Amino acid sequence: MTDKRMLIVPAELIKRIEENRGDLSQSEFISFLIQNALEEKVKEPGYATKEEIKTLEDELKAFAQAHSKKYATQEELAAFETDMKKLFKNFVDFFIGYGLELGKKTPLSELEELTSKLDEFDSDLPPGGGKEVKIKYK
Repeated sequence: MTDKRMLIVPAELIKRIEENRGDLSQSEFISFLIQNALEEKVKEPGYATKEEIKTLEDELKAFAQAHSKKYATQEELAAFETDMKKLFKNFVDFFIGYGLELGKKTPLSELEELTSKLDEFDSDLPPGGGKEVKIKYK
C-alpha cells in the first residue's frame, strides 16, 4: 500500500480511534477494523434460514418414521399383560392338574386359595379373551 490517500472523518471518530487503538498506528487500526467488518459479512448468519429449518424438519420426520416401530404402544402393553396373565393361569392350571394326577394329596385350603387367585386373574381378563399365546416345544 504505497499509495496513500486522505480520509476526512469527524473529530469524535478520531478521538475514539485514539482511545482504542493501543500500540497500532491510526492507519493500522482502521485497516484492522475494516478487515474484521468484512470478515463478519462473509461469516454464516447466526440464525437459521427457512431452508435449513425445512431440511431439519424433513430429517426429523425421516428419523421418527425409521425409529417409530421400536417402541410398544399402550394397547400393545395392555394386550401383553392380559396374555401374560392367561399364560400364568394356564401354567398354574397345568401344575395343579399334574399334581392331582400324581395323587399327591394337597390340603383343601391351598387348593381353594389357588382357585380364588385364578378366578381373580380371570376377572381381570376382558370378555371374549384377547390374543392367544401359543407355546411350541419339542
